[in-house]
Formats: sequence, structure tokens, C-alpha cells
Amino acid sequence: MQKQVRPTGGIEVNPYISVKNVSHVYPGGVKAIQDINLDIHEGEVVAILGSNGSGKTTLVKHFNGLLTPTTGEITIGGLNTKKEKIAKLSSLVGYVFQNPNHQTFLPTVGQELAYGCKNLKMDDEEIETRVQKAIEIFELEDQLEDNPFDLNSSQRKEVAMASIMAVSPKVIVLDEPTTGQDHKGCKRVLELVKMFKEHGHIVVLITHDMHLIGELNCRTVVMNQSQKIADDHAKVVFSDKSIMEEAGLQPPQITTFANQISHFDSNQTYLTVDSILEWMDSNQKEAVKVGSRS
Repeated sequence: MQKQVRPTGGIEVNPYISVKNVSHVYPGGVKAIQDINLDIHEGEVVAILGSNGSGKTTLVKHFNGLLTPTTGEITIGGLNTKKEKIAKLSSLVGYVFQNPNHQTFLPTVGQELAYGCKNLKMDDEEIETRVQKAIEIFELEDQLEDNPFDLNSSQRKEVAMASIMAVSPKVIVLDEPTTGQDHKGCKRVLELVKMFKEHGHIVVLITHDMHLIGELNCRTVVMNQSQKIADDHAKVVFSDKSIMEEAGLQPPQITTFANQISHFDSNQTYLTVDSILEWMDSNQKEAVKVGSRS
């Protein structure tokens, strides 16, 4: 499955992220990604899936210059990543690490929120405006003087996301955002992804969380053994058993459950509990109509 999802509407637009024939070889000769082609457009939420060692994290670290291609070319907002400094690319692509402890290091939440803006040498007025917006969106008014390391893991992750939001890059990368989160934390991550999209950001998710991708039903790129093996909507990807088996992945539990129930529509892929409830409601209404005619 090598179909690549493109914007609808029939108008050809330039991708914001363009990956052309990119390979990356680490010192020692380990080829982490091989001949990757990928275009990501404005307004997209894209999940990058794959088992450990598949190359998904290596691929995404090219987006903000943490890595550069061994061969091939990547452009971000029209800028060639090989020719730009990391600081410039970081203003376009914000990276929220899996472990928030890897990017929070200042003594107060307020300082953390302002750090990225100061690092990009924004003026004081702009910094204040951007930080205040992040404070309001993430409801951090009462935590500005707190030490981030005194917060729980969910709160620290939100501080990391808020600090990236203050910089306001076009692209926000979330690396395993639901790892270590309870049900409430996972639900909050889902809300934040939707919120980032509503605020005009491209969201790139590196994740093993099939439930999260099922809820979003977003574009899904599957990596396996350093190569891209699928690129389509989650509903299409998760319904392809050969792709899932090749990548060593399992669809959301609710999808597996639905596949085992014979009277569900075999032509449909159910990604969420709500999709099953909708099917049941629709069939119940149809049964009532049939009964009223007889």
C-alpha cells in the first residue's frame, strides 16, 4: 500500500514538509531509513507508526534538523534542512519529546514557557503575548511559579507542549504523547491534538497508541525495516491485515473485537466504540422500519 493521501478539492498545493528519496545511515553503517518519499500538507494530522527500530523516530528527527539526510532532500516550508541551522528549523517544527524531563530544565513553569521564544530572540512584547496565549490555552495560571519537576508526568508533558505552543511553530511533533498517561491523560492528549489542528498547526504523531489513532482516524504512515510500507487513512491501513502483520502491529482492540463478530458489516472498519454504537443504532432503526411494513 503506497498510496499517499493528498488534500481534497482538486487544487494542487505545495507540501509544507517534503521528503524526497531520503536515506539516513548512522555511524557504523546502520541504515535507519531507506529511500523515503513523503509529503505533508498544511492542516494535516499524520501518525507515524512502526515497531521499535522501524525508522519512524529517525525519519521525524529530520524535520527539525536534529538529523540531516545521508542522501536525498528534505524541505520544511520551502527551506532545505541541510542548509539551515537547527534554531531556524526549530521555529518551524516544535518537537515534544516522549519524556518531558528531556526538555524541561528551568526552575519555574513560567520560565519554561518563555524560554523558546527568548532563544529565538523575540522582543519582550511578542514573548509576553505568546506566553500569555499558551497560559490561557493550557490553563496554567496557577502553576507559573511551580517547579516543573514538582508536577506529575501528565502536567509536565502539558508544560512541554505549552512551551512549544508559545513558540507557535507551524509543525508540532508529539513523540509517544500518551506513554505513561492514565485514561484522563490520554483523553487530554486527544483533545490537544484536535486543538493544535484547530489553531492551524500540522501535527505529526510518533506513537504506538492505536486507540489514539483510531479516535483521530487521521492519515497513517507505517514504517517497517527502515522503509515506508503504507500511507493512507487509519481506517484503510488498519483494515489491511497484510500490512499490519508485516509491520508487527495490532489495530485498536475495538477493531479486533468487531472483526470477530460475524453480524457486523464486513465491509466496514470500526475504529471506536462510537462507530459500533452508530452501526447498532442504524440497524435498530432499519429493523423498526422493516417491522412496521410487515
